[in-house]
Amino acid sequence: NANRKSFKSSVQPGWYYFSRKMESADLEWMMWFSTFREHIVFALSGHVIFAKICSMLAPQYRSLVYMVYGMLAVLTSMGWTFVTLILSHCVLLYSISLVKLRWLCFVAGLTTLTTFKMEPFVSWQPYFITPQSGFVTGSFELRPVLFYGGCGFTIMRCMSFALENCEKKEGNYSILELLKYNFYLPFFYFGPIMTFDKFYKQANNPDLNRKEREMWNISIQALLHLGVIIIVAVIFHFMYILTIPSDLKLLKHLSDWAIAGLAYLNLVYDWVKAAVMFGVINTISRLDHLDPPKPPKCITMLYVFSETHFDRGINDWLCNLQYFTIQFAPVYRYVYNYLGGKHENVLDELIASLCTFGVTALWLGPGWVVLIWAFLNCFGLNLELWTAKLFKMEPFISIEMAMSESMSRRIRAMFNTFNFWCIVLFNILALNSLDFAKLVAKRLLLKGFPLSTMIVMVVTYCLVQVIKERERRQALIDDPDPIPPPAPVPPPTAATATAAQMDAPAPQAIDPSKEKAE
Repeated sequence: NANRKSFKSSVQPGWYYFSRKMESADLEWMMWFSTFREHIVFALSGHVIFAKICSMLAPQYRSLVYMVYGMLAVLTSMGWTFVTLILSHCVLLYSISLVKLRWLCFVAGLTTLTTFKMEPFVSWQPYFITPQSGFVTGSFELRPVLFYGGCGFTIMRCMSFALENCEKKEGNYSILELLKYNFYLPFFYFGPIMTFDKFYKQANNPDLNRKEREMWNISIQALLHLGVIIIVAVIFHFMYILTIPSDLKLLKHLSDWAIAGLAYLNLVYDWVKAAVMFGVINTISRLDHLDPPKPPKCITMLYVFSETHFDRGINDWLCNLQYFTIQFAPVYRYVYNYLGGKHENVLDELIASLCTFGVTALWLGPGWVVLIWAFLNCFGLNLELWTAKLFKMEPFISIEMAMSESMSRRIRAMFNTFNFWCIVLFNILALNSLDFAKLVAKRLLLKGFPLSTMIVMVVTYCLVQVIKERERRQALIDDPDPIPPPAPVPPPTAATATAAQMDAPAPQAIDPSKEKAE
């Protein structure tokens, strides 16, 4: 019933002809596709038009046009003082990058990020984003979101530039390249983060020829995102999956099945939201001949902590384009892989993961819920490594080698089943609330044991097996087994060699011109 008292703050008038109210609990989605839809569409459409004109008339200057349009859009929406603040961050981190000391770039970047994420700086910021302060102009209600998003992502991009400049052996990148990278409008306020080395290479690529059927694929992706937006609008009018978890009195009357399904749907919705929002941005960047970070990995496919991809752009920043990431935060390429090496040593892995989740907690804004979430995910990641190390030792490795391939996969799927629900419970903390996560854990592990617990685990086990089979088939398509080499021929003995020479026909004279043509 949408008229419950606990729903009033999260529900607003919706489809009048269907007598349905719309859920508005997710402020980020409402901002993108309802409240400020016209502003966002107008700004991004202007970018697409100017980028297309430039790519036809002067493709060698297209990255410069991206920067100019982005700066004008930021100046129009936030005012010259905000642009000055962004430029000061760029100049500061560019100056430090000239020293080419990685640790100094990290200290400067994280210290600057701290001023937007921790007290007492956070309590001062509302003054700067009010119209009376003169810091930003106009009465634009989207201003606080743009302020925090623009500043936060700017710092992460400047750190990426600074660390890549440290890796440059000869000379330095110019500050103009940093400004082109930072003021690319589709990525400026909301991400995703594209590391500087990739952006620099792709934005300055003179070859603008598209692959076969590339525009067709971009059009299909755009239509797919539009369809998903319509489906989410229907869900917001009929299911209220984000508002129900906040009503603990209502949750007490729900069955164990409903509680488990609600927890799973919360994560699925968050994945859909990230896929659509990043998908819209990625579609525009692909029109600009860029190859943006891939969309997030579906929550249903996440049965190991080392592949928990929600934001692959931030994952590329944190990792090295290869390993694991956390839900919102940034630092793998420059932290996790840099400290963890090949991720084989337990101590190095522990230090790398602790530093990674430390930066993640800072990015999210330190708080008890964030710290608990970071600790649990860090523990889950390291426990996977410890378990993998243990099962590579005797007698476990010999036992697995004696098993059939199918039996080995069944045993691994049993462990992955528990992993799946650990990932669900740990991330419910960040997406919803600690009380809802505790309720889900209590229902699944205590009150619902053994019947509900076993049925949920069996269903999840079957799901994991299906996912593993799909991944196995996809791996065979992406990297088929090579053709086995021919069996070695034993060297001929003297008798067999003599017989072969006698049986072989006499060689015929070959015309030299014909031999050359062949």
